[in-house]
Amino acid sequence: MNEAEIIEGLKVVCICKGIRRRTFLNLVAAGTRTLPELQKATGAGSGPCGGRRCTPRLQELLASLEDLGSSTAEESL
Repeated sequence: MNEAEIIEGLKVVCICKGIRRRTFLNLVAAGTRTLPELQKATGAGSGPCGGRRCTPRLQELLASLEDLGSSTAEESL
C-alpha cells in the first residue's frame, strides 16, 4: 500500500460517527455488498444528519468498487 492509498483510507466518510473510508473498504473486501449492510455494520447513516452526508458517499464508493470488480477492489486494500 502506498502513501496515497493510506491517505485515501483515512478520509472520513461518515462525519457524524467518524467512520473512515478504510473501514468501509475492509467490509466490502470481507463480502459486504449493499448500502444497508454497510450501514448496519458501522452505524453509518444513524447519526444526527440521518445519512444525508454519508449515504451519497457510500453509494459512490459501492458504485466505484462495482465498476472495478470485487477482485480488483480487494487487491487495492
